[in-house]
Amino acid sequence: MVTAWALSFATVRAPVAEAASCPDVEVVFARGTADKPGIGFTGRQFVTALKKRLPGKTVSVYAVNYPASWNFPKSTSQGAVDANKHVQYVAAICPKTKIVLGGMSQGAGVIDLITIGNRVIWFFKPAPLPDTMVNHVAAIAVFGNPSRDVSTLGPLTKISPLYGSRTIDLCAPGDPYCSSGNNFFAHFAYPWNGMVNEAATYVAGRVLGTQS
Repeated sequence: MVTAWALSFATVRAPVAEAASCPDVEVVFARGTADKPGIGFTGRQFVTALKKRLPGKTVSVYAVNYPASWNFPKSTSQGAVDANKHVQYVAAICPKTKIVLGGMSQGAGVIDLITIGNRVIWFFKPAPLPDTMVNHVAAIAVFGNPSRDVSTLGPLTKISPLYGSRTIDLCAPGDPYCSSGNNFFAHFAYPWNGMVNEAATYVAGRVLGTQS
């Protein structure tokens, strides 16, 4: 079960929203385990694909600041606290900005912890967003979400009462970190298997109001 909260790629940190110049869209993305600080390879590919689908829109990116370490309960819980604080910060200074949440593997777990309410998952500490934040979060996209591989949980679309309906939770066929599969390489396939583009299309539709 411990190994379920795992992995991703490398990165770059992007600017956060500022009161003087609020973006149309702010992507808050959490990288996977052992990745360098930033949003990771899957995160970068997702943001690139999303920007292509939002011509004329300004898109800012915030990399969740957390260890992304193998100490999953501590690391993921720290990420949830940071993501929670940043979402509320953006909502306060840029109330018209549409916030997009995203995460890869352990990073998906970070997003789970801020969107499933007060539900406790083993040793992971939830950091639920205030209910009013649902008016600011336009969409969520998670990849390789380990909660999918737990019989008592499931995809974020199922376990989040407020945010499930605005979420796309993708698991590559055979990915052992979000399914019963045993294809380790599937966990790294999201940028190439079409799912990053699928997520970007869904999120863009939510941002533009064309996706219910």
